[in-house]
Amino acid sequence: MTSSVPAADLRIPHAEPGMRIGLFGGSFNPAHAGHLLVAQTALRRLSLDRVWWMVTPGNPLKDRDALRPLAERIAASRALTRDPRILVTAFEARHGRTYTADTLEMVLALRPGVSFVWIMGADSLAGFHHWRHWPRIARTLPICVVDRPGGTLSPLHAPMARAFARHRLREERAALLPSLPPPAWVFLHGPRSPLSSTALRPAT
Repeated sequence: MTSSVPAADLRIPHAEPGMRIGLFGGSFNPAHAGHLLVAQTALRRLSLDRVWWMVTPGNPLKDRDALRPLAERIAASRALTRDPRILVTAFEARHGRTYTADTLEMVLALRPGVSFVWIMGADSLAGFHHWRHWPRIARTLPICVVDRPGGTLSPLHAPMARAFARHRLREERAALLPSLPPPAWVFLHGPRSPLSSTALRPAT
């Protein structure tokens, strides 16, 4: 899977202690403007120094047969992201990480002193309770949830939102999120894109 991927794309990006970095993971199958809008919203509203756009080897909850090659998904993501503060990487493939909880544990160990935030769209929040060790994820990093079409109300009633309701940060204080100890999360409203990877994939 990684033989056609440049070695640089498989290395965990450099980060200096004190930096504020958002981790935005997904299969990006394919990457589209809706993904970019989520990354840009978090970058701006949380006053982040960087967003790591993490192209995963595959989502355990999704059909791998429909998954485009990793190198292709990396290239498409990079073509979409023009902001130098958004770094496309696939380091999870090199380190054999499939589950987010394991990835976060590794990142914190390898990049101490960095203030990391997990970024996801509201559609992911709705199914977050299906992720492996999801309460552990919520207690590992602050989480930024960015609104997506059709996802404003129902995700806020999702098991994660209910379980950690008292740890939700008011939206106007979003810039404080990277400096808060987890669990802490915020739901950001703003411009939304109707695009979805499922709709963009060719029918089989």
